[in-house]
Amino acid sequence: MLADKPQTEPTNSQPKPKKESFLANLLMNIVIPTLILTKLSDDEYLGAVWGLVIALAFPVSYGLRDFIITKKVNVFSALGVVSVLLTGGLTLLHLPPKYFAIKEAAIPGILCLVTLISIKTRHPLVKIFIYNDKVLKINKVDTALQKFGTKKNFERTLNNASFMIAGSFFLSSVLNYILAKMILISQPGTAEFNAELGKMTALSYPVIALPMLIIMMGTLFYVFRSIRLLTHLTLEDIINDGSDT
Repeated sequence: MLADKPQTEPTNSQPKPKKESFLANLLMNIVIPTLILTKLSDDEYLGAVWGLVIALAFPVSYGLRDFIITKKVNVFSALGVVSVLLTGGLTLLHLPPKYFAIKEAAIPGILCLVTLISIKTRHPLVKIFIYNDKVLKINKVDTALQKFGTKKNFERTLNNASFMIAGSFFLSSVLNYILAKMILISQPGTAEFNAELGKMTALSYPVIALPMLIIMMGTLFYVFRSIRLLTHLTLEDIINDGSDT
């Protein structure tokens, strides 16, 4: 008589969603559109109107693709669309450079305000930037917080992290304005202005992105340390590596 085959545990055949690429977000929503606006919008290449249209195509198409896959609005794509529209619109209207400085400061300034306002809502932005299921095993952390009765302490941690993130946006707003005022001096629509816009974009990474990155990394360390102390879980326990355990 043949022995019964041992039963195997049912496996979850549903494919896990791929983690969103920060590099792809940066390229499609900010870097490529900016390069098109600054390098290819002269009359000898695409022209101002077609340069704006093609630059917009990148964040719009990437955002639509991401929405179809995740059913969520891609924050980077939304910011990319707004930034391209403002930059392209100001260029088409040939407004003085001071308006570009205001625009450069406005987007991170708005993000600073929105981050602060979101603290009082059910969905603070800190949960988009740091405390989300793409980075951490949220269910595991929440279960441990309930077990040790430290949920309220962790809510205070998230509030503090929100202030830190808002501070990074405020710093970005100030540095953006200073950088734009120092570099953008030519009339919009000219080759000189496009060159200055390209130079400002290139300098924005070391001058603006690096301090913001340092603050964000500090915020991440603060949140992870708080989770470790409040849940008694290690970093390996909570980092979302794609496993279910």
